[in-house]
Amino acid sequence: MRERLVVIGNGMAATRLCEELVSHGYAGSITVLGDEPGPAYNRILLSAVLEGTHSLDALTLRDPEWHARHGIDLRLGARVLELDLGRGEVMLVDGTRFGFDKVVLATGAIPTLPPIRGLVGMDGQLHPKVHAFRSLADCLRLMGSVPAAQRAVVVGGGLLGLQVARALSVRGIHTEVVEGAEHLLSRQVDARGGSVLRRSLRKLGTEVYTGTRAVRLTDEGVQLDNGHVLDTDLVVLTAGGRPSTALARAAGLRVRRGIVVDEHLASVTDPRVHAIGDCAEFNERSTGFVAPAWEQAEVLAGILSAGSTLEVPTYAGTRTVARLRATGLDVAVLGDPEKAEGEVVEVTNPVVGSHRKLVVHGGVITAGALVGDLSRIGLITQFYDRGTVLGEQEPGVAHGGAARGRTGDAARRRREVCACAGCDRGCAPRLPLRGGSQGAHPRHHRLRRVHVGRRAPRGHRRGRRHVTAVSEGFPRCYKRGTQREHEIPRFAHRG
Repeated sequence: MRERLVVIGNGMAATRLCEELVSHGYAGSITVLGDEPGPAYNRILLSAVLEGTHSLDALTLRDPEWHARHGIDLRLGARVLELDLGRGEVMLVDGTRFGFDKVVLATGAIPTLPPIRGLVGMDGQLHPKVHAFRSLADCLRLMGSVPAAQRAVVVGGGLLGLQVARALSVRGIHTEVVEGAEHLLSRQVDARGGSVLRRSLRKLGTEVYTGTRAVRLTDEGVQLDNGHVLDTDLVVLTAGGRPSTALARAAGLRVRRGIVVDEHLASVTDPRVHAIGDCAEFNERSTGFVAPAWEQAEVLAGILSAGSTLEVPTYAGTRTVARLRATGLDVAVLGDPEKAEGEVVEVTNPVVGSHRKLVVHGGVITAGALVGDLSRIGLITQFYDRGTVLGEQEPGVAHGGAARGRTGDAARRRREVCACAGCDRGCAPRLPLRGGSQGAHPRHHRLRRVHVGRRAPRGHRRGRRHVTAVSEGFPRCYKRGTQREHEIPRFAHRG
């Protein structure tokens, strides 16, 4: 009898899992239960859709026809009510039951409401001015309110908050950001980096209020804890989110912040249950980024497809790279530069709007944060991903200097081809094609063709090699030094 696998969730992690299961030739039956009525979409691009640089069609990851072609039973608008471990069944709100041998929880995260009076009316609904920004439905609702709005307040100065603020500003709305911490991106950069960001936003016409909290929404606007009132037509909530663990908790699985999993991404309570993405907690950490979710999906697909073989892959954690995707703002964060141990190489130039910080331990880059100038991010990301041992002068890459020392020859051999994608001359020619027998490259998303080695076309730096990537619906040429991961995420060959 074929193994019955039920995947609860149809987001980016669940979709990558399905792709990898198909690539591995998984022999069991797959049922995907998606809460939302539409197909899986790229939530990273929601702010780009709000800004107007991408169409709604650009969001779609895999449509129902793709699932049908690969024998996957996709159920959209299927809200799960209960995970019954005793009976080995998943029950929907309409009473439909699905039996399983193994189940994967890919339920993502849900937004949390900040303690601001007036956000929710007596009927339990959000105030008409108030918008969350987590799902496609949230994005569409906010887009519907934009034409009639002139002023907006974004509550939250994290990555998502700054992306939304820039998108609204580009749409011609006077936007202000309220952040309770002492500086922007307080979880990713230090005070100097936050100060550079604040200065850059002000130059772009966005006012920033840090070290203060919104406490009340009134007819006059958003009242801060210092008594100041911000006049506004829109209030966008981007501060706070937590793993969606209600199903797991009700089923009796061990939950802390997220669903606690082991190195096989299985619940420590029941090995039949797996969790990936934002809802999972591994080594006392849960992540809110796409790259770890994709890596977990790849590892889990290998585990589920391994069967009774002796070599079963394990998950050891992910070296995260986060990017701020907003017009006029360039930020990249590698790991956790505020908590990582090691020697710090740091340069800040508030006049030109740049901040570079690398944490080096044992000659290896363990974390970093770059604000403003990201011209060297491709090379730095390669060093970080591969754990390259740097030469004595190598940390100078943070200053934009040339690579020297012990890794100089290796750096020249693996010269960067595309800074935006983090790809070098070694990895790009070996990328398998999407839909081919080899499956997708583990660091690549929806790429169909890669051409390397052509002379740069008009408008690019002459003499530079470049990558022309043609993805489904996105023919683009990615120039060296541009940041376009929101169209094709970073990939790097781990050879």
